[in-house]
Amino acid sequence: MTGPTLSTEHLDPRRRKMLFRAWHRGMREMDILFGKFADSELVGMSEKELDIFEALMECLDRDVFMWLTGEAPTPDEYKTTIFDRIKAFHNHTGPVNV
Repeated sequence: MTGPTLSTEHLDPRRRKMLFRAWHRGMREMDILFGKFADSELVGMSEKELDIFEALMECLDRDVFMWLTGEAPTPDEYKTTIFDRIKAFHNHTGPVNV
């Protein structure tokens, strides 16, 4: 079982909502990809970075998954530093570590 490791106790309401959304996707793989990234990076994100991450989380899980795995090209509007950070965060040669 996986789930958030970041405590919401000291998070502002926006970050609490984003953490929940990152871990409660339609696809379990995206729960792990977005959730683990949010656990690690959400606290230190600027308001602009939060805006970008929120916009990315509005996309369909299957689309983002294909962009992250390279199965489909990433649309220009989502080629952002946050997208690059998510991709780099999960850079590995095996299956997603749970």
